[in-house]
Amino acid sequence: MKKFSQHFATNCIHAGQEPDPTTGAVMTPVYFTSTYAQDGFGKHKGYEYGRTHNLTRAAVEGNLAALEGGQHGIAFASGLAATQAILELLSQGDHLILGNNVYGGTYRLVDKIMSRLGLSYTQVDTADLVAVKQSLQPNTRLVMLETPTNPMLGLTDIPAVRLILKEAHSDALLAIDNTFATPYNQLPLNLGADLVWHSTTKYLNGHSDSIGGVVITSRDDLAEKIRFIQNAGGAILSPMDAWLILRGTKTLHLRMAKHNENAQKIAEWLSLRSDIPRVYFPGLPSHPQHALAKKQMKGFSGMVSFDTLDVERTRRIGAAFKLFTLAESLGGVESLVCHPASMTHGSVPEADRAALGLTDSLLRLSVGVEDVEDLIADLDQALKA
Repeated sequence: MKKFSQHFATNCIHAGQEPDPTTGAVMTPVYFTSTYAQDGFGKHKGYEYGRTHNLTRAAVEGNLAALEGGQHGIAFASGLAATQAILELLSQGDHLILGNNVYGGTYRLVDKIMSRLGLSYTQVDTADLVAVKQSLQPNTRLVMLETPTNPMLGLTDIPAVRLILKEAHSDALLAIDNTFATPYNQLPLNLGADLVWHSTTKYLNGHSDSIGGVVITSRDDLAEKIRFIQNAGGAILSPMDAWLILRGTKTLHLRMAKHNENAQKIAEWLSLRSDIPRVYFPGLPSHPQHALAKKQMKGFSGMVSFDTLDVERTRRIGAAFKLFTLAESLGGVESLVCHPASMTHGSVPEADRAALGLTDSLLRLSVGVEDVEDLIADLDQALKA
């Protein structure tokens, strides 16, 4: 594998990949094979079975690890499969601290499945460092959070949480979902995280045509455990999805720069409108954690949420878009609008959503890379509906 560069753009294009040794193909081939020929009993070229080893998957694992500044990448069939692999590091009787504004699927996985298997959890606003400290228990083994959060765009001070664990002499792991920020904007491993995970479906792939997930770490012991879970559980990333992600990361630096730029302009435009009382975007000076965002992030990514405080008006707006597409997911080159209360966070109890400010009148924008003037024009006409 090529050595990692110090420069993000170069790693996007080259890390984890070499020209194919047989043909010289510049783009990593899609290795569609379930098994590999062996020279004799126990004699092989390092590849035995497709669930355990695949060259296309290995290439994307190396690529994504380099982008996050990690040493090991372990790829899965979805972002939730990656989330579950991290949770499976725990044992019956262990306790975890879970951010109170995580993706609805993460909450559902912890609340409905992992807790049934003997894990206990405490949900806490991880931006409240006192609350994080008070939630630590002798059997806490994991702190799991998003920053920025989905969909309220709240932030957590990653180094501060790491310091809390250190001062408490806790051996709890710190795992950060970096899907919203991407490594272009934020590097959690450099800020004190033990594990980073992504839904590669989103920005890393960037074209809304692949589903996958990845866990990244620089710790050899954690990588060994996660890779065992990957192989034993079998929720592997397919060769085709791996190739699509590699195709996507080659332009990640270019796409994220445009996502950042467009979202900033749209957030600023929305914030000036008197008919939009609440706009959530960490790049706005009005965001309560704007100073932390500037300190912890290079850019503020492409997600913007806003609340009309009028459910019926929000319904009309959602139906009036012409360029934005009403759909779940995010991070593609095309712009999407989502209604979190009925889509991504439908599994979160209504009272919990209300406590977060995640109302039925909230909309979340995944701002794409189209001409921003066209996006603003579409927003303008939809807001008049």
